[in-house]
Amino acid sequence: MPKDAERAYLANIGEDGAHHSLHKPFSDPYCGLELASIGFIMGLLPSPPAHILDMGCGGGWTSQFFARAGYTVTGQDIAPDMITLAQENARVNGVTDRTTFICSDFENLDLDGQFDAAIFFDALHHADDEALAIRSAYRALKPGGMLITHEPGEGHSIAPGSIEAMERYGVNERDMPPHLIMARGREAGFTGFRVLPMPHVLQDIFYTPRSYPNRRLSARRWRMTKRVLKLLFEPDLKQGAIVVMTK
Repeated sequence: MPKDAERAYLANIGEDGAHHSLHKPFSDPYCGLELASIGFIMGLLPSPPAHILDMGCGGGWTSQFFARAGYTVTGQDIAPDMITLAQENARVNGVTDRTTFICSDFENLDLDGQFDAAIFFDALHHADDEALAIRSAYRALKPGGMLITHEPGEGHSIAPGSIEAMERYGVNERDMPPHLIMARGREAGFTGFRVLPMPHVLQDIFYTPRSYPNRRLSARRWRMTKRVLKLLFEPDLKQGAIVVMTK
C-alpha cells in the first residue's frame, strides 16, 4: 500500500537518503531551482508571522526556511521518522520556537480554520486521493486563506525516475497538473485561482546559455518575453506549475 510505503520511505532509502533529506536543498542537484521556488512562494504568502501549514513536509527543509523567514509553521507528514528528522532540522537551524510538527495523514486532518496559508511542496502528487488532501487543506484555512501547490504536471508518472521510485519503494508518483488541482479545489470550495510558471521554465527561457546567442539578442529576447507573457496570461494547465487557490 502506498501509505505504508510512505511511512517506511525514510527507512528504505537508508542513511545516505536520510542525510540528503536533512540537508536539503543544499544536498540536492536541483538546489538552485528549489531555492528559487521557495523564494517565489514566500513572495505569494501573507507577511510573517502568519501561520503556515506545510503539508507533507518530509524532513522539514521547507518548514525551516519558512520559519527562518519569520513565519509560524506547522509541518505535517505521515511518516513518524520523517517528523523526527524535521524536528532535528528545526533544532539545527534554530527555529524550534516557531515550528510544530505533527504526524498524520494529510488526507484526513482535523485542523479546522487555524491557518493563513497551506502549502503542498512536491507532496500532493504522492497522495492516494488528492481531493481528500485538498479538502483537508481547505478546512485547515481561515476564511481568505490561501493554498499554494508546487507540483509536477502530466508525464511525471511515466518519467524514468518516477517509475524507479514506484518500483523500488512502492510510493505514489502521480501526475498532478494545474487543471486537476483546480478542479479538486473548486469541489472543495476554493474560489480564487492563479497558475504561475515554475522557476525551471523561466530558467529555460532566460538563463539557459543557448537562449542567448550573441547575435540578434533583442529579437530573440522579445520572443522569449512574449512566451513568458503567454505563460502568465494563458498558462499551460497540463505542465507543472505553482497553483494558488483562495478560500
